[in-house]
Amino acid sequence: MTRFVAVDRGRAALVGPADPGLVTIEDIRAAAIRLRGIALRTPLVEFAAGPPRILLKAESLQAIGAFKIRGAYNAIAQLGPEERERGVVTHSSGNHAQGVARAARMLGVRATVVMPEDAPAVKRARVAADGAEIVTVGVESGAREAVARRLVEEQDLVLIPPYDDDRVIAGQGTCGLEIAEDVADLGLVLVPIGGGGLASGVAAAVRALRPDARVVGVEPELAADAAESLEAGRIIRWEGAATARTIADGTRTQAIGERPFAHLSRLLDGVVTVSETEIAIAMRLAAEQARLIVEPSGALSLAAAALHAGELGLGPASGTVVAVISGGNVDPERYRSLLETPAPD
Repeated sequence: MTRFVAVDRGRAALVGPADPGLVTIEDIRAAAIRLRGIALRTPLVEFAAGPPRILLKAESLQAIGAFKIRGAYNAIAQLGPEERERGVVTHSSGNHAQGVARAARMLGVRATVVMPEDAPAVKRARVAADGAEIVTVGVESGAREAVARRLVEEQDLVLIPPYDDDRVIAGQGTCGLEIAEDVADLGLVLVPIGGGGLASGVAAAVRALRPDARVVGVEPELAADAAESLEAGRIIRWEGAATARTIADGTRTQAIGERPFAHLSRLLDGVVTVSETEIAIAMRLAAEQARLIVEPSGALSLAAAALHAGELGLGPASGTVVAVISGGNVDPERYRSLLETPAPD
């Protein structure tokens, strides 16, 4: 059932360490410098004139079709010569895999990627095209994490985590930096949550530059471990069989990372969950009203903006709403079938 979970940031400040050492706006600005000429400053595409006005931050237009190039490149670019010589490894259902493969190729670093057997074929093909070695495991995120860590030990590779890393969070934060710089009347940013790296970075940037704006995460109902964790005040891990049910493959992580939890519990205003049908409807709305191809995970924020205005308290005085479209990598046949989901009356 769709619901909105408010985050008690005051409680997080009381129970957490006095100095949580969160990613700063300076870290994010430094990442933006590294990413010049690498990551596209993606456009804000109008979805609804309003009120409230709704804009889509089209990360689906990045060269790899997703925001993940930001964090992956920022992390690998900071490795020293000895670490680059050893090579890197990561675990991912697809988009971070593409980000690491592309960043590694651009920086001349050998890359190994652990991917689940149900990863979309389009994502797997693009990882291979960038020259990364692919290791295939089962569908549970815990399985691919374990294999990646074993490869670190056996082959002395350098792990580039998909979300539980401050360098990755700072890189993803450049998306939020661009939003804060480009929208003068920013009222609300909606951002998908999988492992929590994107939401952490976006929240850090927006909170620093637009403190009056709200930042709300969006998850599928079938993989709402972040909402449950933030409501409970501790990280809660879901079973892989549960998260595997959602069509939003980029959010099938079984638990958010420790670093994202530290950021989101202090910086996020809340999390809204959306249904599988609403995700598919949002994909269709993105195509019809914004001319964007959006994958299921990328449609989460639009589903919240378009279909849950009431829970989000949106109205004429809400300011501009920005929904982050995190990616557009979806197999053509799957995309066509999801577009057949009827739009709301």
